[in-house]
Amino acid sequence: MKEILIKFLIQMAIDEERRKKIYLMIISVVTGLLMLIAFFLYLITNPLDMFKEFIFGDEILAIEQFQKDYGYNQSIGIYDKDYIEAEEQDYGDIVFTDSEISVVYFNQLDEKYKNQLYGTDKVGTQGCGPTSMAIVVSSLTGQIYDPIYICNWSVENGYYAKGSGSYHSLITNCAKVFGLNVEGLGNDKAKVIYALNNGKLIVALMGKGTFTNSGHFIVLRGVTSEGKILVADPASYKRSKQQFDINLIMNEARKGAGAGGAFWSIWN
Repeated sequence: MKEILIKFLIQMAIDEERRKKIYLMIISVVTGLLMLIAFFLYLITNPLDMFKEFIFGDEILAIEQFQKDYGYNQSIGIYDKDYIEAEEQDYGDIVFTDSEISVVYFNQLDEKYKNQLYGTDKVGTQGCGPTSMAIVVSSLTGQIYDPIYICNWSVENGYYAKGSGSYHSLITNCAKVFGLNVEGLGNDKAKVIYALNNGKLIVALMGKGTFTNSGHFIVLRGVTSEGKILVADPASYKRSKQQFDINLIMNEARKGAGAGGAFWSIWN
């Protein structure tokens, strides 16, 4: 009986050791799979700098160029105060006449527009790009094209980026289709001031700061004799009546610019 008991205990110990080995093997496999998944997620969500030179070569340059041409306004961030300001507002027919060009104003949070669809999103949350172009096109052509018209045009022509607003190429291609001239100004302050002093409108992509908590297209519509910048902000009529320091505009635009630059000069 004693020998049987000893054999039983030995067998239990052996089985317990086997179970531990099996558990360790399972844990090792699962850990390895999780690390592999994390690695691939890193590759997908990061710029792949460590492989840039010796694996992908020219493909990286192609991706960077694509981002310059077709980058989009990511994570549109309109402040709560802008929604409160525009609550139940119908801005009617507003035209700014305090600069060289009379500027037709539209607000994406206007009751007429904010809940209308921009693709599968709403004009109020994602429509700053088309609304800015509605301001520019209506002001320079003398024919009214409201934000809904430009939103629909943007969707039909592939410039809408689901959940992220509009591709940068909306600005240049929309201007050209409506018979306007357009030039990218990069982040050159001298060119921005020169364009405004010569009766041109500028669409600017702003980063986090005064105008947005992440990214937002606005229109620069003039410069005062004191060098202050006048804007048409499609998310705020209040800011559209204010004057801004050029350095503030330049600094906040750099945050939203990406590689392709932050300013597009448009004229007829």
